[in-house]
Amino acid sequence: MHTVFAALAALVGGIAISLQSLFSGVIGKQAGILGSVFIIHVGGLILSGLLLLLLRGGSLAGWRGVPWYALCAGFIGVVIVACVSYAVPRLGLATTLTLTIVAQLVLGTILDHFGLLGAIHRPLDVSRAVGMVVLFLGTWLIVR
Repeated sequence: MHTVFAALAALVGGIAISLQSLFSGVIGKQAGILGSVFIIHVGGLILSGLLLLLLRGGSLAGWRGVPWYALCAGFIGVVIVACVSYAVPRLGLATTLTLTIVAQLVLGTILDHFGLLGAIHRPLDVSRAVGMVVLFLGTWLIVR
């Protein structure tokens, strides 16, 4: 049952990424790339702050046990929003999302294969390698 909820969460996350990408491109055209980054992160700060208040801090104190490199996630979020805000109005939503998803899957495969940065070790096997080839072919068909 947990797997079903995790899969649904991943699908909802994918929908959210598509919508946020589109909206950040719209904001970026009007307010500039840095304006888009700022507006999106302030909105996220407000929502997460309200949720933390409602949950009375949740388990926020656990941040002390997080590896230092994981604390860079906020900085990486700025890079993500800036890149998407720039790319969507120039390449279109589908092309931008295709390229970002391919980059995620390739890096995810590398991190899994070597078990880097806390990733679960899952070696690259023949079926995953074939999947990557199909992924690249699909990317070429979408982006061309």
